[in-house]
Amino acid sequence: MKIGVLTGGGDCPGLNAVIRAVVRKGVGVYGHSFVGFRDGWRGPLENDTVPLDVTAVRGILPRGGTILGSSRTNPFASADGPSRIRETLDRTGVDAIVAVGGEDTLGAAARLHAEGVPVVGVPKTIDNDLSETDYTFGFDTAVNIAMEAIDRLHTTAESHHRVLVVEVMGRHAGWIALHSGMAAGANVILIPERPFDIDKVCAFVEQRFATRYAPIIVVAEGARPIAGTAMAREGELDAFGHVRLQGISGLLETEIRGRTGRETRATVLGHVQRGGTPTAFDRWLATRFGLHAVDAVHEGDFGTMVALHGTRIDRVPLSEATGELKTVPEHLYGEAEVFFG
Repeated sequence: MKIGVLTGGGDCPGLNAVIRAVVRKGVGVYGHSFVGFRDGWRGPLENDTVPLDVTAVRGILPRGGTILGSSRTNPFASADGPSRIRETLDRTGVDAIVAVGGEDTLGAAARLHAEGVPVVGVPKTIDNDLSETDYTFGFDTAVNIAMEAIDRLHTTAESHHRVLVVEVMGRHAGWIALHSGMAAGANVILIPERPFDIDKVCAFVEQRFATRYAPIIVVAEGARPIAGTAMAREGELDAFGHVRLQGISGLLETEIRGRTGRETRATVLGHVQRGGTPTAFDRWLATRFGLHAVDAVHEGDFGTMVALHGTRIDRVPLSEATGELKTVPEHLYGEAEVFFG
């Protein structure tokens, strides 16, 4: 078989490990050949390819980002998108696609499979919000980067008796905020799943200062105040119709300073969470995902996604994996609340 590989959506550590594993096993065990599509779904839409063989994947295991490039291209943004992708596969002789991505990339993969495109999905997102898998690769690295940053901010907060607000990624799901905040001893964690009361946040701030320590507030970018309690800010839309979120940490900085009179500073970690070398766990998980993805392609089990269940790698329908986001359940957030204030 000739197999195409693409990486779509936001980049994250571990993408190159998947590419390496798919190619190494596909060539070495099954005798398949590979081609890389550049920049996510843009590659097959525009027939933009790059050779992908064992030589091309040597030395990429520890590298962040993706050697294939990525984009948030939506193949369904135009009516002829699916037909253009099928034409590219016919023209290049590609028999199947391994699509590595998050909810948008794999949501498009599920729709393309329904229209006859042979595709297998690999779950990638630092947000850890894909259903049907315990973890996605990239998440562990992002959490560790955020944790280290919060650790460093504790000392400067204490030195200057400031409130420090740390904004991490998480549009609809607060997994990064929850894990990094608990690991680094945050005094308040705010997530999209639970609209926050700004008065309670300020009360926790004062409670922390009463113990002669300075508070650290970790907030996911998608967190929002309870309606009418503070001004929310929105941004423009991306190719998949998502709002480009901005300003929640700045909003909190303004509100906390105004309500408590305490010096407050906001730090936005932003894309630093996506960059750099992957952790051991993400290298291990991404490699296993790649190995099992090429198995699925070899067996013709299209329309599936490889998923981590405990320590097993299973296959689940793409339609189920992308049908509903995995968000932080109330009981896990309740565990974090024990340490607020």
